[in-house]
Parts: sequence; C-alpha cells; structure tokens
Amino acid sequence: MNLNIDYPSLITELKTCIIIPTYNNDKTLNRVIDGILIYTNQIIIVDDGSTDQTAAILKTYTNLNQIHFPKNRGKGKALREGFKKAMSLGYDYAITIDSDGQHYPDDIPVFIEALKKDKGTLFIGSRNMTHNSVPKGSSFGNKFSNFWFWAETGIKLIDTQSGFRLYPLNPLSGIKFYTNKFEFEIEVIVKAAWREIPVKNIPVKVLYDEKERVSHFRPIKDFTRISILNTWLVLVAFFYIKPRDFFLKIKHKGIKNLFKENILYNADSPSKKAFSIALGVFIGISPFWGFQTILVLALATLLKLNKLISFTFSNISIPPMIPFIIYGSLKSGSWILSKNKGIAYENVTFDFNFLLSLEEYIIGSFVLAFISSIIFGITGFIIFKLMRRKRG
Repeated sequence: MNLNIDYPSLITELKTCIIIPTYNNDKTLNRVIDGILIYTNQIIIVDDGSTDQTAAILKTYTNLNQIHFPKNRGKGKALREGFKKAMSLGYDYAITIDSDGQHYPDDIPVFIEALKKDKGTLFIGSRNMTHNSVPKGSSFGNKFSNFWFWAETGIKLIDTQSGFRLYPLNPLSGIKFYTNKFEFEIEVIVKAAWREIPVKNIPVKVLYDEKERVSHFRPIKDFTRISILNTWLVLVAFFYIKPRDFFLKIKHKGIKNLFKENILYNADSPSKKAFSIALGVFIGISPFWGFQTILVLALATLLKLNKLISFTFSNISIPPMIPFIIYGSLKSGSWILSKNKGIAYENVTFDFNFLLSLEEYIIGSFVLAFISSIIFGITGFIIFKLMRRKRG
C-alpha cells in the first residue's frame, strides 16, 4: 500500500463501493466496518435476516447505506441485492468483504491498485490456504472448487472461494443468475469468464479466529448445492460454451488463417497433432450421429489436443462419405461376428435399412473407427514430422 495515496478520494473517483453481506456476525461486524471506514464511507451493508445483535450494531451506522432482509435468504441473494443497490447509486465497481473477520480491510488498497491497472477485471482475493489458522476442510473445498472452475472455463486460479472480491458491475448486469446461497460465488465467476470478463487472483491476508468467527456453511446441504451447480456448469461448458467459442473463433479469424495457425504452422508437436487427427477420425466414424461436433470438441478440450484439427477430421463423415462408412462398418461387423450376409455396396444407400443389422453396424463402426484413426494418425504424424524437418 502506498501511504502517499489518498485512497478515500481515489475510491470515490473510481466509483467504487464496499458491500458487506452479513448474517449473525455481531462479534466481528463492528471491527470490519470500522476497518473499512478508514478507507471509505462508500459502504453498502446487507443484513441477511440476522437474529443476533446485528440490527442494534447497524443502528450506530445510520450514515451508511443498509439493506435489511426480514428473514435469511442466503449470501448469494444478499450480494445480488447489494449489486443492484450499488448500480442504482451510480457505482461502477463493488468490493465485497465478509463480515466474519477473516479478511483484513487494509487489503482494500490492494484491490484499488489492481483496479487502476486493469479495469474491467473481476479480482478474487487469493488467501494463503496453508496458513495454520485455515481449517483443513476449507483448504480441501478450495482445491475442489479450483478444479471445477478450471474444467468449466479453462482458467487456473489458486483461490476461487474467497469472498473478498472486486466486481465490475456493468459487465455483470446483463448476466442471468439463478442461485441465492453460497454457490452464487461460483456461478458468478464462471459466467463472468464465459462472457470473456477476465477473472484473476490477487494476494490478500487471511485470519480464521475460531473464537469469534461464525461460519454458516452447512457441509451437507451447501456442498450438495455446489456439486449440483458444478455438474450443470460442466455440462453447459462442454456442450455449449466451448463449441460456441470454437465457432466464434472460426468466424472471427477465418478458416484459412485458422488452418495455417492451428494445423500447418502450429507449435504443437507432431505427436499431439497426430493424436488430434486420430480423435477426430474416431469420433467422425463412430455411431455418434448428431453429437459428433460437440463430443469431439469436448474430448479435445479435456485431453488438451488441437481442437481445430480434431474438428476438421471429424468431418470425415460428410454426406458423400456416409455410404462408404456404413458399408465398411457393416462389413467389419459381419466379419467380427462371423455373419456373412452378403452385403453389397450397391445396396447401401441413404434409404438402406441397416436397423436389421444394427449389431453388426455398431460393432463394425467402432472397429472401423479404431483402425482408421490409427492409419490417419500415423500418416499425419509422418507428414507433420517431415514438415517440421523441412522448416528446420
């Protein structure tokens, strides 16, 4: 922190407020509010239906914006209402800080300094989860959350659960959110990343004082909610977001440029390109009709292969090739099952009723896909290896 900077004026200039969602944290609420007031009085407190002495404490801060829920509605709902209030008051950014005392208000300048350099970014305070005061359950939960965030967005963070954050309000205003509990803090960063809002960590201090801190996280209920949300987000990511981003990339750059960048002159090794070809051919020939594009892009992402190469070769099943693929699959299946039904190519048309030979077709298509993927993969490896040597 630069002591020569007038942070109260800077916070006002940057149109930034501090949002404090609170629920039954009367032991630490005073300390948190007073610590924030050193830097700014642009504060919005959301009392999420507290039943302790919170209401009495907040009566001593009548100069601060306050929202009071008659009953507990969840941290996510408190944050969402805080965002709405902040935008109605003309703020562009909101720093959220928990009221349980684990965050240090003197880290607020850390967010302000980051905001000055990188406007439009959603910053998450990165806590030292190896600190002696951090419960083992919290450390495990954070690693669990980090993994799913990476799976859903492709972004690696070291802390995705910290409630000490800086949100750019305007970019988030157009996103539809559905969760109201703790899982909202996962939903918001995943959907922000999907909207191409940068999501980054910045280091902050942490303190878990078991004597004062009151946690409202319910391990079974809340972990179940989070698991259901992550399952849904992963499905959306693999079957909609990643294919959407892929086709947008094609649209923006053009097929010719993408072909040069991702196939001819891509820095990937020949073996990686070969495996990408093999994956595309395997999925293209296998009987995944209607799901081939989504499946090949999802698997290429999961296996960290070249998505464009895999997608390109999955189109081996274009209409002119379909009769050949069906015929080859049926013949392969008949041979594997030792059933010679005398299938002739001239009888294989788009109207060919191969449901009568479904067993042969399914088994044969996987066999044909496997053999073809090996042939195409090896051929591609040799070609890319020769091209690399030639360029070298």
